[in-house]
Amino acid sequence: MRLKLYIAEIFRRTLTRISPKLNTKVTYFFKFKKKLDLNNPKTLNDKILWLKFNTYWNNPLVKQCADKYKVRDYIKDKNCSEILNELIGVYDRVEEIQWDSLPKSFALKLNVGCGKNIIVSNKEELNVAETKEILKKWLKEKGHYLGYSEMQYKGVKPYVLIEKYLGSEDGELPTDYKFYCLNGKAKYVMVCVDRVKGKHAKFFYFDENWTMMPFTEDALRDPNRIIPKPDGIDEAFKYAGILSSEFPFVRADFYIIHGKVYFGELTFTPSAGMDNGRLPATDLLLGEMLLLPKEGNE
Repeated sequence: MRLKLYIAEIFRRTLTRISPKLNTKVTYFFKFKKKLDLNNPKTLNDKILWLKFNTYWNNPLVKQCADKYKVRDYIKDKNCSEILNELIGVYDRVEEIQWDSLPKSFALKLNVGCGKNIIVSNKEELNVAETKEILKKWLKEKGHYLGYSEMQYKGVKPYVLIEKYLGSEDGELPTDYKFYCLNGKAKYVMVCVDRVKGKHAKFFYFDENWTMMPFTEDALRDPNRIIPKPDGIDEAFKYAGILSSEFPFVRADFYIIHGKVYFGELTFTPSAGMDNGRLPATDLLLGEMLLLPKEGNE
């Protein structure tokens, strides 16, 4: 399986170098067993891919906000600096990190790409030598955009960010709230619950009135599931609307801890615009809500 995944990754990266649009169409076909029609996009996935090639392709603001370091300036420009997590350090060389001076707990992450995070709840248990090698590998990688032709990451200078740890003392990470923002409005928030090792995590969508929507298999199976409305969620909806105001679509991620909202990241192509785990009806409904620039001008 690992070999198969490795070969697929090399294939996609090679296709991107030839043609990002070709790689997207080929990968889309393998995921959905149908052709991608960028001339008549209808679903959220399809419209995200349309935006990738027509609006977000070389957009300086999109590129800035896809950078987990430079997006901080955008948030400050929007007068939302109070939601920024404390930044302990920024490094483009691992050798510059003063490990002894770091607090007991912290979060390491790369400013570009997806899944490049190391959460340290107790520094005494951290294998520093191993961590250094991982970070060096991240910093050396030049093609974070190549696998799925996510062009907003192309040319972004990589940095290692060290931020304040937001989890609990026992290592439990805070719930993240993923806001789907369409045409400058935060329409729905997706919440992941029961995220325990060895257990199937469950996903639910809520509107701004905290009404659960029938958007996932988990919601359809358990329509009476009660998930208490968290303190601070109304403020998070407001922040998501402010930060998404410049974009037709973006997913704005936040943490809420004891009612205080913390910014996570802005994601322009969730699942690279090819989320085959989303219910087809949900994908179509969200797609109908998203007006592309050419549609809005007609």
